[in-house]
Amino acid sequence: MALATVHDRYSDEEIARFYEQGLWQDYTLFAAVREQAEAQPDKVFGTDSTTSVTYAELRDRALELALGLVRRGIGVGDRVAVQIPSWTDFFVISAAVARIGAVIVPIMPIYRRDEVGYIVGAAEVKLAITTDHYRGFDHARLFLDLRAEHPGLETVVVLRGSGVPAGAISYDELPVAIASREELAAAEAEIGAGVGPDEPFVIVFSSGTTSRPKGCLHTFNTMACGARLLGRGWGYTSDDVQFGPSPVTHTTGLVTSFILPLVHGAASHLMEQWEPREGLERIAKFGCTGCVSATTFLQMVLNVYDPDVHDASSMRFWVSAGAPIPGSFVRSAREQFPEMKVLSLYGRTENITTTFCTVEDDPERSITSDGKALPLQEVRIVDEQGAEVPRGEEGDIAYRGAMNCLEYINQPEETAVNYTADGFHRSGDLGSMDADGYVRVTGRLKDIVIRGGLNISVRQVEDLLSAHPAVGDIAVVGMPDPKMGEKVCAYLVPASGHEALTLEQIRDYLLGEGLAIQKVPERLEIVGDLPTTATGKIQKHLLRADIAAKLESVDA
Repeated sequence: MALATVHDRYSDEEIARFYEQGLWQDYTLFAAVREQAEAQPDKVFGTDSTTSVTYAELRDRALELALGLVRRGIGVGDRVAVQIPSWTDFFVISAAVARIGAVIVPIMPIYRRDEVGYIVGAAEVKLAITTDHYRGFDHARLFLDLRAEHPGLETVVVLRGSGVPAGAISYDELPVAIASREELAAAEAEIGAGVGPDEPFVIVFSSGTTSRPKGCLHTFNTMACGARLLGRGWGYTSDDVQFGPSPVTHTTGLVTSFILPLVHGAASHLMEQWEPREGLERIAKFGCTGCVSATTFLQMVLNVYDPDVHDASSMRFWVSAGAPIPGSFVRSAREQFPEMKVLSLYGRTENITTTFCTVEDDPERSITSDGKALPLQEVRIVDEQGAEVPRGEEGDIAYRGAMNCLEYINQPEETAVNYTADGFHRSGDLGSMDADGYVRVTGRLKDIVIRGGLNISVRQVEDLLSAHPAVGDIAVVGMPDPKMGEKVCAYLVPASGHEALTLEQIRDYLLGEGLAIQKVPERLEIVGDLPTTATGKIQKHLLRADIAAKLESVDA
């Protein structure tokens, strides 16, 4: 599979302008690691619950791993999948893959056979790094099973495992020790020159707003541009310590827990498994100053915060993304954390960050909007023809700038159709813009549920359930939830001659099909038929209203 180039997405004039403006810069991820290692070798860059890595250790370990990967046959353009929890090893692996000029394919730990198998095949993964048993699931076995279906997957590597199953190798076997300057020079020569910052760097799969997630191909510059501009808006310095409860193997974590602190010479603390009380303890222990997460994470922190027990005084800002921030929630956060800014952000895998609020913005902006375009970037609200609508009117939120992915891999038609004639990328999310350029996300054209910041494709769930013999008709919608924002609700019409499935049976079936548990319906409504339009289209707005009313009547 040939990947798109930067020239397929941007003109020579645009590329030159981005460099002039400092949006893009002439260094790679590994070069950034090397520069920080030379400037502050002993500074701890990354920590998790059990490990830490200084800048110098990150550089050295990444180079040794790169040499080992090259000797395993990994070269420029090869795809390396990584499905591990948020551990500091991810920093080392990413830097090593970047040094070679290979392309990293991060996979969220919650994904199971259905999603992982699709990603491995679509990205043409050659080597996968994972763990064995984590939170009751055998990731190594999953990849070994997938290898039989995807012969291009040559090597499965097990990290931090209690044992290495037959057919896989231990991560500890990969790095090649480099003990002298002569060995270092030889290693650099064997690894090769690598690639520049405008070559394919990462394929991040969107959470899925259609039946399948889309593989968004980014260069280091399209990713790092977001980190650079976010740093401006948040007043980021080398004194900051990023708190990362979001998975580092997806866009939010990759940009804000890795690239953002790296390019600013700061530090990063990763949290593998979210629990709000422990999150507060980690913030105090590591002196964290900033966080970007789904809104639900901060909501849960506010619910458990006890000023007599917890110390969050180091936090300068907490950015909530994935759902609008309720005004009462922001005011409560201000009362409990008076020195911490609560900011809003609207981002997408396709273009990193579309809009955001800065530390200089009026605090009310985070209540009334999802921010405005980043510096030197453009956002418009457009109609179906791609023309800008008047301020205040609702339309499709569209972005143009230096952070667009190069393509959806293997989907040229889908890539092309999402762009307007003048180069704005349609999001499929509905919003309006006020006179000052601040955007409020109001809804979505795409059929998704946003559960705790995770985009869940209802079509994916519906497709799997439709294959069950006891399902006559099915519609999946989002239902409101005070903690997660939304959860998945299924409206099911039993097939003729079959008894209605129970919620437990649906759960077991979908998990058996390899669906991530977060996508499994958490409520089931058995109905005789589904409401449809005259043309037969299911009227999901009626189902959403129905389940919202039922939940409200229970709470009343």
